[in-house]
Amino acid sequence: MAKINIRPLDDRIVVEPMAAEETTAGGIVLPDAAQEKPQRGTVVAVGPGKLLDSGERGELSVTVGDEVIFGKYGGTEIEVDGKDVKILRESDILAKVV
Repeated sequence: MAKINIRPLDDRIVVEPMAAEETTAGGIVLPDAAQEKPQRGTVVAVGPGKLLDSGERGELSVTVGDEVIFGKYGGTEIEVDGKDVKILRESDILAKVV
């Protein structure tokens, strides 16, 4: 996993989505328009945590390298260093794959 040149703020997390399935279980090749948006990805950068009322930072529950499941339409998609990534809030992450 290459280091990415982006640093998210607060409780935001940068996730590199996994590639969409290109074939069905039966072996039918899907065109790009028919492929579902991936909902799993690898965390490539995390912010310092949400600023609490006490002035301290809340600890994030994911770290770089974790595989996560996120909402299909959550976050913002951008391109960084030639890679498509998603910037999500920690609350947009549904689960961590263990």
